[in-house]
Amino acid sequence: MKGLVRPRRLAPGARVAVVAPSGPVPEERLQAGLDILRGWDLEPVVGPHVLDRHGMFDYLAGTDADRAADLQSAWCDPTVDAVLCARGGYGVQRMTELLDWDALLAAGPKVFLGFSDITALHEAFATRLGLVTLHGPMAAGIDFIKNARAQEHLRATLFEPESVRTLTSSGQTLVPGRARGVLLGGCLSLLAADLGTPHARPSARGGLLCLEDVNEETYRLDRYLTQLLRAGWLDGVTGILLGSWERCDPYDRIRALVLDRLGGLGVPIAEEFGFGHCEGALTVPFGVPAELDAEAGTLTLDVPALA
Repeated sequence: MKGLVRPRRLAPGARVAVVAPSGPVPEERLQAGLDILRGWDLEPVVGPHVLDRHGMFDYLAGTDADRAADLQSAWCDPTVDAVLCARGGYGVQRMTELLDWDALLAAGPKVFLGFSDITALHEAFATRLGLVTLHGPMAAGIDFIKNARAQEHLRATLFEPESVRTLTSSGQTLVPGRARGVLLGGCLSLLAADLGTPHARPSARGGLLCLEDVNEETYRLDRYLTQLLRAGWLDGVTGILLGSWERCDPYDRIRALVLDRLGGLGVPIAEEFGFGHCEGALTVPFGVPAELDAEAGTLTLDVPALA
């Protein structure tokens, strides 16, 4: 697996669009996030439908067509340097086929940020646009607006990416060893749900796989991992990094499950790298080549996240 095209880093005065491809966004949290972005000397512009709520399904931020139109318009606007998701939830998979991928490709590279349900868009941006994307805290996320560590790591990634080329684990080595590969992954349940869709990569071969999830019982996590294994999607993966498992079962059970399901792959596995649904979540660039040293508990990017 080859590294993908890195968008350009942001500079003071950059225009950043905030969109809501998934769930509805609380206005007070959106405003708090916009204030942080303005404090970084960015110019945020909000998609017309970011505060919408679907008339029938209130877990969606407006209709599929409107959510897709906001993302399409923001990406294809030549004055916009980055597109930041406001929050996750659910809804991306309903609108992905409504995007004009040829137009998105023609618009050229720019920064794209999100996590959780946005995992499906990370996959699509990799396979359809060939772009590095940022798996990190979202503009209206409570974990972003209330946490200085999450803010600072994202700010550094956007403006000074060479300063955050190493991530360090706070946990254990589950399977020792070193591995090189291109970073990919995200929310485990979304990766499993994406299998067989037009925008999913055929496998994680050659990749360093980042996995996390939230609010899932162990048997469901078992099902997702088993599905990826049975589909052959994990064949050839070079190493695995674990993020957070907030509101899941006690972590000892999660660790045991990971070793039970993934230990047989024979690749290095390390835990607690601080990305995902957790306080102070770090930003990880998907599509960048890197090295995992499971025993040292370090992930080192070959190049900065952004050019």
